[in-house]
Amino acid sequence: MSAVRPLLAARARLARQFTGPGGAARVAAGLALLGTVCAQHPNQAFSRVSRLDTFSALLPNWRFFAPSPAQHDYQFHYRTLDTAGETSPWEPVEVIAGRRPHQIVWFPGRRPEKAVFDLGTEVLHFLDKGFAAATRTPAYRILCGFLRAEIERAGRPGVKGFQFTLLRTAGYDDGEEPEIVFVSPYTPLLPAAS
Repeated sequence: MSAVRPLLAARARLARQFTGPGGAARVAAGLALLGTVCAQHPNQAFSRVSRLDTFSALLPNWRFFAPSPAQHDYQFHYRTLDTAGETSPWEPVEVIAGRRPHQIVWFPGRRPEKAVFDLGTEVLHFLDKGFAAATRTPAYRILCGFLRAEIERAGRPGVKGFQFTLLRTAGYDDGEEPEIVFVSPYTPLLPAAS
């Protein structure tokens, strides 16, 4: 009987934590802590808890800088076709600028890099529906407009159209060969001609 008494006392103290004054707040805080820990777990079995938080207002995601981190980079290359029918060699679209110390705090110039990555990702989502579906997306049209501006900025005379390709690269890892994801059809330089 003496061994049972401490267990009963512990059980009574535990019950008071949940039923006494402030018990509901402690239960809510405990559930919020448990839900937050579950929301951080990379295993998909734990994502059921996050789906209950419809507006992502209750359960923070501390992986917010990279909830699904990129495993590779995308790089665009283009070539032009002139009025004589000559095709230029493939040239990379340079949007990645060198980094400076002040950019740790303020770096609005990073946005074009991110935009190119996001546009490439958006076009890829539509490729399984066929390339014709991908060319009708806003992302594809923005890419074409961006490349038109790049070609015009380069000041090449006699260019009547261009073609571009999206490569998946390993970023700074030179040991991995780039993979061609898609090659666009010929696109007239003047949008009215398309």
